[in-house]
Amino acid sequence: MKSRTKARGIALQVLYEFDMTGHPLGDSLEARFSEDPMDEQLEEFARQIVTGVTPIVDKLDNVITAHAPEWPLDQVAVIDRNILRIALWEFAVEKCTPVKVAINEAIELAKVYGSDSSSRFVNGVLGSLVTHITEIQNKLQNTV
Repeated sequence: MKSRTKARGIALQVLYEFDMTGHPLGDSLEARFSEDPMDEQLEEFARQIVTGVTPIVDKLDNVITAHAPEWPLDQVAVIDRNILRIALWEFAVEKCTPVKVAINEAIELAKVYGSDSSSRFVNGVLGSLVTHITEIQNKLQNTV
């Protein structure tokens, strides 16, 4: 697994745990880092994802819901929801990852952590979002 993919995987695990249990994010991150050490840059990338996504979950979810209404988020698996949030944060909020790379990384995470159909689902939703990328970036512009 590529190193940034590994960092995304750690962030995904922490966001999933937070959604399911409400455990403190810092504690969850530190536990993951102690289980699977990474260099400081990758730890920082994982931290940026978690601290970037968490405060704007509602805004990210609203964007996903508005542009992909055929997939009600309350019926989407928690892991898939968090994969979508991470990708959307990376290419529309932080703009730290090119859109195609963010989508490919999200698909890879879905293959590793999701169900058999997760990768197709994530690809479909993100494909719908990308057709409105400028509008979405403008809507999320003031969230950083």
